[in-house]
Amino acid sequence: MILQLLIVLGALWVGSRYGSLALGAISGIGLALLVFGFGLKPGTPPTDVIYIIIAAVTCAGVLQASGGMNWLIQVAERMLRRHPDRITFLAPLCTFFLTVLVGTGHVVYTLMPIICDIALKKGIRPERPCGVASVASQVGITCSPIAAAVVAFVSISNLNGFDITIPGVLMISLPACLCGLMAAAAASYHRGLDLDKDPEFQAKLADPEQYKYIYGGSATTLDQEIPQSARNAVFIFFGALVVIVLFAIFPDLLPDYGQVMAIKGAGDLSLTDGAAISAQELARAGVVVRGFTEEGIVDLKMNVVIQIVMITAAALMIIFCKAQPKKAVSGPVWQSGMVAVVAIYGIAWMADTYFSNYMYEIQRALEGIVAEYPWSIAIVFFLVSVLINSQGAVVVAMLPLAYKLGIPGPVLLGVFPSVYGYFFIPNYPSDIATVNFDRSGTTVIGKYLLNHSFMMPGLVSVGVATVVAYVLTMLVY
Repeated sequence: MILQLLIVLGALWVGSRYGSLALGAISGIGLALLVFGFGLKPGTPPTDVIYIIIAAVTCAGVLQASGGMNWLIQVAERMLRRHPDRITFLAPLCTFFLTVLVGTGHVVYTLMPIICDIALKKGIRPERPCGVASVASQVGITCSPIAAAVVAFVSISNLNGFDITIPGVLMISLPACLCGLMAAAAASYHRGLDLDKDPEFQAKLADPEQYKYIYGGSATTLDQEIPQSARNAVFIFFGALVVIVLFAIFPDLLPDYGQVMAIKGAGDLSLTDGAAISAQELARAGVVVRGFTEEGIVDLKMNVVIQIVMITAAALMIIFCKAQPKKAVSGPVWQSGMVAVVAIYGIAWMADTYFSNYMYEIQRALEGIVAEYPWSIAIVFFLVSVLINSQGAVVVAMLPLAYKLGIPGPVLLGVFPSVYGYFFIPNYPSDIATVNFDRSGTTVIGKYLLNHSFMMPGLVSVGVATVVAYVLTMLVY
């Protein structure tokens, strides 16, 4: 059992070193060793979550191809430039809500150099807004109604007896994560030396070439002309989000499958409200009923609703908003989303294979700790996230285990923000890109790897958000 766990951890570690598609592909090597080398029964790949990611990323990719993303970035830039002295607080709010709306943190790359440019022009150390803004772009995933982590949490929780909806999750995660981000921004407000007092920065300015590099350019999107078709694409996308949230809040709006049935050996029979026999009774009598099982009505699940709405929205943007499909699949949002699909596919399948075969032993080993300190599962979520760089993969791989250990659903909702821990090792694309965008050189990956610009805001944000979410769930549930 220990040897096989080392294989799982080794596959995750090697995959994280290569990054990108390698994280999921190398997990396949670990899966092969477990199944063919040790004879473990294969687990179940998380197909529902994968389908949601594909649908949401396709819609977001089409939105980017239409130019709608540029309009959102432009709106955010206008607000930031109106209040440059508040950039340390406003920048993370902008990157956070962009992720909440679009469902992926990879939409902020255009905004990061703008944040750095505004800070430099105002004389603010760029590390202060840039570090927390990069963290905020990933924190928003646990607050997005179309993000895989949120939908997976809802789906897995419902299967394990915790009746929670997407709005129910957001009611906890949204205020908690905002509290965490504002705490991180406050902690970053006076972080490091001011630029005029930083000897390293002043030494760079003494070099004319460095001075020109730092202050010579200007990153902006305000000079771009946004066509009406791009704005229409944003309206369609937001409309799709509203529809998803409405269906989640009012499930009675969904189709009623109890009205039409197919009977063995006979034609279709339509039921009316005044039918003498209920569809459930017919089901128990052996009648094949579409939309029903022997236990009763089969609800249309939210994961299916999200897929239908997202794909429909993507089609509308292609037809009416001049979004080019080829441009969508070549864009960074769609490509990074497909990488996430492969990562979740490989990681979650390998993890489920291991945990499903050793559930009894794991329960025996952890039941005392979990019973005494159920909140300690947050530490496990965080550490796993450090390894696998995907909040959705953490939820899919670890949440079923947490439920099988007997941890109550409200406790797991309370520690939900802890699934973001991959800022700890600064190898995530958004963090690396932020370092490159900062022309001042104040946003850094430290000499000792862990002393980097994202460590403090990440720990403060996740720590405060998890505590606030835990308190809120205890009050609500």
